Amino acid sequence: MKPCDPVAIIGVGNMGGGMARRLLSLGWPVRVCDIDHAKTDLLESIGALALANPLQAAIGSEVIIVVVVDAVQTEQVLFGQDGAASGLRPGQTVLLCPTLAPDDVERLGQRLQSLRVNVLDAPMSGGPQRALEGSMSLLLAGEAVVLAQHQALLEALASQRFVISERLGDAARTKLVNNLAAGINLVGAAEVLALAQKMGLDLTRTLDVMAQSSGQSWIGSDRMRRAIAGDYAPRAHMTLLQKDTRLALEAAQAVGFVGPLGAAARDVFAQASAGGLAGQDDAALFKWLSAGLGSPD
Repeated sequence: MKPCDPVAIIGVGNMGGGMARRLLSLGWPVRVCDIDHAKTDLLESIGALALANPLQAAIGSEVIIVVVVDAVQTEQVLFGQDGAASGLRPGQTVLLCPTLAPDDVERLGQRLQSLRVNVLDAPMSGGPQRALEGSMSLLLAGEAVVLAQHQALLEALASQRFVISERLGDAARTKLVNNLAAGINLVGAAEVLALAQKMGLDLTRTLDVMAQSSGQSWIGSDRMRRAIAGDYAPRAHMTLLQKDTRLALEAAQAVGFVGPLGAAARDVFAQASAGGLAGQDDAALFKWLSAGLGSPD
């Protein structure tokens, strides 16, 4: 695939918008679609073609990148009214980038493949800034020939690309395992920093020690730096890890696995979201736990 082939991005919020800007900066023709027209208008001002619905975005695009929130939205933009599937032709490729349940990836992939459309299971990781820089990660599952066909696009989007297998759903499984670890680590970092505060410790110095010692985790350091600064502007909404930890536990249940930490982390995100933090950054776990709201009944 050459940088002259049109790419459609359906869903141009934090991640999709960063991906669109990245491709535009490299000279790719980019078509964008989102229910928030302010987002598409902004991208149109820097060279994207804004289209009214997923159907229009799909027509004439070589690759359609779906970057919405969940399975319900993914099904809607593909197979709902004015969905992309109505405009797809054999040989086009759809990248499924949301974090989805493996069963949903398989089901949606099979529907697309029945139209003779290529499908890549391609959940992403890294946040909006890394999407903009092209330094994010993509987990990839799909036919090797399709991956090879779109190597230039994948390299433009992500400096870290992990080919998991050729079986649709395996990238989703890997992403859920990773995100469950991220959720467990973030809850742990927020908990121990709240404890450090109660002990009267300097939080910045405590986090410096953790970042260079055995308590280190990338997500813990990243989110807790923002929490110490009182910066809870949403980069990654609380509801995202709420969803992802729930999906991970459902996937674990499907294979008969029960662990000691995953369910606890899932419940913390669910409780914090229900407690009024759903629209805030997941760094807000710190202030929630500091206030004693995470204590068991």
